[in-house]
Amino acid sequence: MKKKNRQNDMENTRKHVRGTNSLSYGKDNSVREWEKSRDYENYRFSTKELALYLMQGSFLALGINYLFYKSIWAAVVFLPIPVVYICWQRKRLAKERRKTLNFQFKDALNSMSVAVQAGYSVENAVSACVRDLRQLYDGNADILREFQYIDHQQHVSVPVEELFLDLGQRSNVEDIENFAEVFYVAKRTGGDMNQVIQKVARMLGDKIDVKKEIEATLAAKKSEQLIMSLMPAGIILYLRLTSPGFLDVLYGNPFGICAMTVCLGIYTGAYWMGRRIVDIEV
Repeated sequence: MKKKNRQNDMENTRKHVRGTNSLSYGKDNSVREWEKSRDYENYRFSTKELALYLMQGSFLALGINYLFYKSIWAAVVFLPIPVVYICWQRKRLAKERRKTLNFQFKDALNSMSVAVQAGYSVENAVSACVRDLRQLYDGNADILREFQYIDHQQHVSVPVEELFLDLGQRSNVEDIENFAEVFYVAKRTGGDMNQVIQKVARMLGDKIDVKKEIEATLAAKKSEQLIMSLMPAGIILYLRLTSPGFLDVLYGNPFGICAMTVCLGIYTGAYWMGRRIVDIEV
């Protein structure tokens, strides 16, 4: 029943927010672009990024064809590779954006915790947090814009706990979702907000510190994995350039095509497994 009530509250909040966006933010183009990109599950490419990744995907397709098949028919088969590459980059960048937002949220919670300890109400602590975040991040930082958004919306009578719930659901970041759930219950039941914010900020800070330690430990392993992944392609390229006729038996005939296809499959599988091994979630 409580979960259903929270869902109803969220739906009412979204309707309220949609009706007050123009009042709180105006018609600035940069704000409109940010509002379009508030879905953290789907990364929005800029024109420059899209052109860059399309070019990288095209070079990847040409490189695979040159190293493994050397055939115009294979080039036609590999035409979808740039599209697949762009989708993979979109997913990777969305994940990086959520991770960055998670790290930034730690600073925001610490700022709110200090403000609440100083005697501010939660609503005023959000406003104080916005001022602190302006000193820490540039104007395009997601965390700054999110807290500016929360600050604006709470001034047009949208409950701050529902705004945090909305942020948690949109961001799909576990730590933010957990904070939003605890914050919502504590605010609605009259809990000690000072203790809630302090405890969650401390726990979130410890978890993020562990994440950073793991990333620092794995940085060298990720570099090794990247080098090892490039080695097979590098060896084939070296042989193609230094001994052009050495690998001719593997091109333009059924046996060679089958052999190269098996090698490409093993190569792709090994690269995928290597990425999964060094990509540890905490």
